[in-house]
Amino acid sequence: LVNKSDKKYVICNGDEGDPGAFMDRSIFEGNPHSVIEGMLIAAKAIEADEGYVYVRVEYPLAVKRMRKAINDAEAMGFLGKNVFGSGKDFYIHIKEGAGAFVCGEETALIASIEGKRGMPKPKPPFPAVKGLFDKPTTINNVETLATVPQIILTGAETYREVGTENSPGTKTFALTGNVANTGLIEVPFGTTVREIIFNIGGGVVNAEGKIDNSDFKLCQIGGPSGGCLTEEHLDIPLDFDSLSSIGAMVGSGGLVVMNKSACIVQVAKFFMQFTQNE
Repeated sequence: LVNKSDKKYVICNGDEGDPGAFMDRSIFEGNPHSVIEGMLIAAKAIEADEGYVYVRVEYPLAVKRMRKAINDAEAMGFLGKNVFGSGKDFYIHIKEGAGAFVCGEETALIASIEGKRGMPKPKPPFPAVKGLFDKPTTINNVETLATVPQIILTGAETYREVGTENSPGTKTFALTGNVANTGLIEVPFGTTVREIIFNIGGGVVNAEGKIDNSDFKLCQIGGPSGGCLTEEHLDIPLDFDSLSSIGAMVGSGGLVVMNKSACIVQVAKFFMQFTQNE
């Protein structure tokens, strides 16, 4: 079904509000042109001529590098009027979000770009039918858009060689908390929690600062609305189906590891208060 309209939009959702998550920020800062290319492909696919990159104001370097990338792309003729001599125009604007966690939800983000209070709307209508300024809009995450050029370059079959049947490809996680190696990791979907924490992460760090895997208590995944994985979940493959089957979710990709000094009541209270406040 093609939504006919005189105007369509592409939005990149870079409103990364989960505590302990910094994947989108790293793509903006490290390879902003991958996001621009993904947006261009999306614009070509849906016949849009305008796009917005919604990025958190707390990421000044990401905003600066994204701005420079857009200006450079326009100077090279990759963006703006008559892209690649195709007769098609595509302009990208940057919208700095004020740090509201709820604006990560697509309809709230759209309201924010329109200058309204960032409040979610009931769906349907979905943004693809009635989105930004009531026009058909495709809205996707930074990681999704940055992956599109790679899939087109190598082919869908090559991309599907990694990951699982229903969750193909790789996922970037932000590994933080009581773990030896904190930072960004990129792993195939289906990698187990055990592999990530004990091998890639270098093991659990106990209250004395020593590596002690027996001190593992839980791993919080999927942000405030995600879930906590305990010892019984260590061998669960991280993919969309497996996590939803136990009441958790991949979410944006935050992984916060905690040792036995963490109080699960305090953890639950923190995330409930965070969600309530936001």
